[in-house]
Amino acid sequence: MRTVRILVTNCNTTRTMTEEIVRGARSAASPGTTVTGLTPAWGVESAEGWLDSYLSAAAVLDTLRTYDGPPYDAVVLAGFGEHGREGVRELVDVPVVDITEAAAHLACLLGRRYGVVTTLERSCGQIEDSLETAGVARNCAAVVGTGLGVLDLGDTDRTEAAFLAAAERARRAGAEVLVLGCAGMTGLQRTLGEELGLPVVDGVGAAVRLAESLVALGLRTSRAGSYARPVVKGRVWGPPEP
Repeated sequence: MRTVRILVTNCNTTRTMTEEIVRGARSAASPGTTVTGLTPAWGVESAEGWLDSYLSAAAVLDTLRTYDGPPYDAVVLAGFGEHGREGVRELVDVPVVDITEAAAHLACLLGRRYGVVTTLERSCGQIEDSLETAGVARNCAAVVGTGLGVLDLGDTDRTEAAFLAAAERARRAGAEVLVLGCAGMTGLQRTLGEELGLPVVDGVGAAVRLAESLVALGLRTSRAGSYARPVVKGRVWGPPEP
């Protein structure tokens, strides 16, 4: 079996978070899959809200546009609910899997309705819109915030307590499966799944496995219509050089 090479892009500039995401991706990957993490050189230290999301999307696109490392077979976008998914599919010639829709698709195979537990409440509407665009919003019972910022997730005890409280709210709303609504939550599915008594889907692991499947099946993004290659024209990425 040939090696599958996956690029995993963090949506923010915090390298320690990239490292944590890559650890989660590698633990989920099949033998023979290599995972390389990319951290944007510019953008936001944590993506929380519409402004951050649009800025991070541009930074991720720029990171992939200027990538000059070894060839890769697929891209995993590790920003839950962040923008840029459709643009990246136009930009690169390999399968692109967003952790948001990957987690939701797998959750739909495990229960009739799923709930997303995320960070700040301000991100909930953005995630709902992303699920709607991906066509998986119909089965979402609730998107619930924990009240924690992305950079607060390093406090394990506090994160677990906040996640459990938010998970109960999602369960009461009808969720039969839970989805981790932030790449920085990777790993919680192992520690909290049994305690909650519900399946817990990690988007990073789900996206890596789906990316592997697309590569193994020889499938790529369709160029017929919506994700056709970008129109050839002048584009300025950042301020012109003096």
